[in-house]
Amino acid sequence: MKRIIQLLFATMLLASCNRHSMPTKVFQTGEASYYSDKFDGQPTASGETYRANQLTAAHRTLPFGTKVTVTNLANGKTVVVRINDRGPHKPSRIIDLSKTAAIALDMLRSGVAQVNIAISK
Repeated sequence: MKRIIQLLFATMLLASCNRHSMPTKVFQTGEASYYSDKFDGQPTASGETYRANQLTAAHRTLPFGTKVTVTNLANGKTVVVRINDRGPHKPSRIIDLSKTAAIALDMLRSGVAQVNIAISK
């Protein structure tokens, strides 16, 4: 827990250095996962087709089309994704990412990561 707090502080410090591209407020903190390859080509809750090579994600409550910045708290890497599906279905997780987004966050090997989600401008 202490490590997560330290990483959160470092992320906020870095965000204050570049206000033009960083979101203004952390919306949620928790565990992220990514879609299995078997979902590529399947319809999402928004009616779009899921494509592993796009920067999209599933969230339980954010409106479709919302862009969020996801920050991996372990390494500080960030990616902006667009919400186009509902989920994740596992209660302990807050967002499901496309495979390309997971690669950008360097979480492909672990499969899950502690992240911050912030609404992008």
